[in-house]
Amino acid sequence: MMKSSVWLIAIVMLFTAPAIVAQGVKKEVKPYKISTAGRQLSIKSTKPIQQVMLWTTDGNRVIEQKNINSNSFTIDIPINRKAFFLMIGLNGGKVYTEKIGMIE
Repeated sequence: MMKSSVWLIAIVMLFTAPAIVAQGVKKEVKPYKISTAGRQLSIKSTKPIQQVMLWTTDGNRVIEQKNINSNSFTIDIPINRKAFFLMIGLNGGKVYTEKIGMIE
């Protein structure tokens, strides 16, 4: 009898623990959207974009654009790769980084 109640408690904890932990984590909504088509990268933001940097997954810098001061930014990427790392600096000093894939 004792073993079955211990197993029941263990099973209940196993299924409810991830839900309890996940409730405390809030995912930040990004104030921008990225779209890619071919070798073109477009960023639209609710806040002014100050700078954009793009690297290959090997670590080679491809694009560095500063003092953009616009809510949208579009550029043609000069090399053909499937994935890049992107850094977007917004007005007020907030910086976002992410890995992006290119759609051909």
